[in-house]
Amino acid sequence: MDFLMFSFPVSGVKTSILVPPLIGFIVSVFTSMAGVSGAFLLLPFQVSFLNFTSPSVSSTNFVYNIVAIPSGVYRYFREGRLAWPLVLVIVIGTLPGVFIGYYLRVLYMPDPRTFKLFVGCVLLYIGARLLFEMMPSGSLQKSASEALDEEFRHRVRKVNEEQRRGTSVEIPCEAVVKTISATLTHVEYEFCGERFSFSSPGMFVAAFFAGIIGGAYGIGGGSIISPLCVAVFHLPVYTVAGAALLGTFITSVAGVFFYSIIPAKAGLSTAPDWLLGVLFGLGGLFGMYTGARLQKHFAQKIIKFMLGLIITYIAIGYIWQYLSR
Repeated sequence: MDFLMFSFPVSGVKTSILVPPLIGFIVSVFTSMAGVSGAFLLLPFQVSFLNFTSPSVSSTNFVYNIVAIPSGVYRYFREGRLAWPLVLVIVIGTLPGVFIGYYLRVLYMPDPRTFKLFVGCVLLYIGARLLFEMMPSGSLQKSASEALDEEFRHRVRKVNEEQRRGTSVEIPCEAVVKTISATLTHVEYEFCGERFSFSSPGMFVAAFFAGIIGGAYGIGGGSIISPLCVAVFHLPVYTVAGAALLGTFITSVAGVFFYSIIPAKAGLSTAPDWLLGVLFGLGGLFGMYTGARLQKHFAQKIIKFMLGLIITYIAIGYIWQYLSR
């Protein structure tokens, strides 16, 4: 299989040409179901297994997002599950954050060891938030979320039965996102007969800080804002996933621009490895679409639990590596 080995000149990575798209596909199938692009898991893979540790790894992750995300967004758009006001607030908040995140990465975290600690802390937060949602709780919000989860999956099962009979091909109108109102202070929308709302300034602040973290990490902020939307703003993951992915795509375009154009100190590589990023992205392109299509067949708690365990395990490993040296 030596003929499949390839050396990527920008990153210095040497691996089989099949590895990036395969890993991109596997990761994206699972993460896209929670509104996460998968870049936050691809970065640890590149750092730990491919030994790609320069700031270029962050911008390469952005390239992956640009290639992989459109297919997943298309699927959510086709099914009417894009909350457009949420997309707008996420983009407006994360764009300036990504710019600040770039400077934090190149000025304060060029060292791989320090960057691994940062990655571990970010992942620990994401994993902890997801697993916290799995804890037994008698809150009305959790009960309402579980009821909505069951209602949506019931509608999907009904649609699948009708599709098999050849009488229906789309999710019913009650199971799509309908904007009720969108102002500078408040956004409200309807999904599956339930109304959900959030503070526009509150979401903007959350998106801004998510953008800072995502800009330094190379994930665009979607991996941070998606758990926040679910855990803090109590929005259903079925309506958050598409918005978070679309917001991540737009901010990833900006991230590649910042890392490619803005000068860094001499000897520091920040421009992306385009070939490596595109190969990861091609796998993610099919994985995103597959995950977006499968999402409606899985309970929210299963999606959260799977991601929470994986993320927390990686996070603890990185933090332990830093502390044990």
